[in-house]
Amino acid sequence: MKKLIILLVITYFSINLSKAQSVYIPYSYQLDQKFNSDIYSVKSSLHTSLKPFLIDSTLAPTYNAIMNRGVDSSRKTWIVRKIFNEHVFDVKTKDYTFYADYLPDLMMGRDVNDKINTYMNTRGFQLGGTIGSKVSFYSSAFENSARFAGYYNDIVNKYAFVPGQAYNRNYNGIALGSQDWSYATAVISYTPIKQLNITLGTDKTFIGDGYRSLLLSDFAANYPLLRLTANIGKVQYMVMWAYLADINAVHFDNYGSNRRKWAAFHYLDWNVNNRLSLGVFNAVIAQEADDNGTQHGFDANLFNPLFFASSIGPKAQPDNVLAGFTGKYKIFDKTAVYGQLLMDNTNTDGYQLGVRGADLFNVKGFNYLVEYNTVKPFAYTSPQIITNYTDYSEPLGDPLGANFREFIGILNYSIGNFDFMGQVNYAQYGRNPAGQNYGNELTYTSTSASTTETKVGQGIPTKFYFGEATASYLINPKYNLRFELGGLVRKESNDLGVRNTVQVTFGLRSTFRAIYHDF
Repeated sequence: MKKLIILLVITYFSINLSKAQSVYIPYSYQLDQKFNSDIYSVKSSLHTSLKPFLIDSTLAPTYNAIMNRGVDSSRKTWIVRKIFNEHVFDVKTKDYTFYADYLPDLMMGRDVNDKINTYMNTRGFQLGGTIGSKVSFYSSAFENSARFAGYYNDIVNKYAFVPGQAYNRNYNGIALGSQDWSYATAVISYTPIKQLNITLGTDKTFIGDGYRSLLLSDFAANYPLLRLTANIGKVQYMVMWAYLADINAVHFDNYGSNRRKWAAFHYLDWNVNNRLSLGVFNAVIAQEADDNGTQHGFDANLFNPLFFASSIGPKAQPDNVLAGFTGKYKIFDKTAVYGQLLMDNTNTDGYQLGVRGADLFNVKGFNYLVEYNTVKPFAYTSPQIITNYTDYSEPLGDPLGANFREFIGILNYSIGNFDFMGQVNYAQYGRNPAGQNYGNELTYTSTSASTTETKVGQGIPTKFYFGEATASYLINPKYNLRFELGGLVRKESNDLGVRNTVQVTFGLRSTFRAIYHDF
């Protein structure tokens, strides 16, 4: 409610600031991959690594096609139009636009191995619009209750957090295996001039061209942010400040339920030409106070918009500094090779290599991605848990944390109102034996072992297999209302045992929000 009030207040005052060519939509891989044929065309000079995208005049034709997919203009009655064609509320004038929708997520299923009847019961809404030609706003909120598959339920209970979502309130008790949480997004986007966008609110940011990001992903929870993005010629420059939290770090005050920390992110992307792009990234995580309650103190460098300036603060303040590089080359029309390099404490601690594109085998709407990721043990961690590269104890990078190798393949195909998705994952990683830290989980500090020779897979060698497929029929494209049938298989094995999961689900879903299962 507080976030919604803030959004409405900011929106009210923004009316007097400008009269959005740029429409803001939250990031979702399933939505963004539908733009592959545009953004990976050799004719396009769009910057593709920083997300969410702003739907400007370049992407507007494809966005409008997505939002009108399957719409039948012969439907005339009000109730039929609202169910199949339109937003529940939809207002368009020359000065502003506004829309609002009810968002259900009603799923049932079965975890065959653990003999659990699973379900998800979500009641949500979204609203958004534009004010004049420079301001856009978006907000969504969800009340959720669910019973997950056994492996997923174990993760929620371990961290008291639904991955990528919010606190597990767990009203019904662990004995029943049900979870309960709320989730909200609220942002306002202001584009005073064509070259600059300012975004304020609670949301996520994704950096990279892959399904995963080793630098900054959408796996963690939403966080309060202020993001400035400048486009000057062939260069795009983003600086963002965020307020993060840790759900498990030692708590020493009565302000909120968690320890807090500040984060500053910088990313510069250079389109050398229409085929080649190169990027540089850095991030700083700064504790609000140490484990004894001693305040970090104000460091002006944290708010300096210049690249790497935020990492040169006093050595007495042990911030966690990361750096990275991105690259992309369009080897064919609508096909790009991409990669990332992660550096933590000046060491090369991880890299990504992948290929993705559109219209595979010249079939329109057939998109694909193949990707490899690896991160060394102890990456992202620091001598203090509070400054680990996490939000609410969840990774800001890959969901697997560190100390892993991972292969991913994804196919998406849309035809008419039908949409099909298939995904396979294979990973190797090292689990921590009881009471020991081999660098896999980001809820531990770095240790002296992290400065010695380490290898991926150290600890308890574990193999991970995952496959998921969904088939859906679109009812209303404006908020992705659809009937969906899905299934997943998962296997995790090591010397301690084997955990198998087979789950089938079906139901009525909406929105493009991502709820990840592949970890």
